[in-house]
Amino acid sequence: MIPTKDEAFTILRKHNSDESHIKHARAVEGTMRHFARRFGGDEELWGVVGILHDIDWEKTMSDPARHCNLAPELLRAEGVDEVVIHAVQSHGWGICSDAEPRDDMEKTLFTIDELTGLIITAGLVRPSKSLADLEVKSVKKKWKDKAFAKGVDRDIIQKGADIMGVPLDEVIQETILALRPIESDIGLGSN
Repeated sequence: MIPTKDEAFTILRKHNSDESHIKHARAVEGTMRHFARRFGGDEELWGVVGILHDIDWEKTMSDPARHCNLAPELLRAEGVDEVVIHAVQSHGWGICSDAEPRDDMEKTLFTIDELTGLIITAGLVRPSKSLADLEVKSVKKKWKDKAFAKGVDRDIIQKGADIMGVPLDEVIQETILALRPIESDIGLGSN
């Protein structure tokens, strides 16, 4: 089964209670939907993958090597289709999973998972606390500052852009554009 958006959030909330994780899922969902439109993908499927990608995060935080490896069990228990399960596992490729991203959807998830965090953090430190006036050059400036959002692995983002076959600046621009319409849902803008 491919869950609906509402079903996916219900499944996610069964295993994650921290609102920051829910906001992250919303950010990744919105970005995945944006890229699905760009690549001609199934927007609903891509969005659901974005929602569920970190389903096991709170259960594996103390042992990050388990992240993406508990997810299949949790998702299969909910009857979720294997296409979603593989996509979820693939976002940890080379970090905590051997599942290599094999299509545009999986390559996009691998790339934008970390990137959404960097962009949101860059938005939060702006005087506007918004993405409305955030530009690629501002993100690239923060990118170079390794102390800024130090938990964001820039090498993963670059590797992801490379496997997507899309220039990094373009991936950053498209991710900013994807997040702007949902910024109030993810803790930015005038809440």
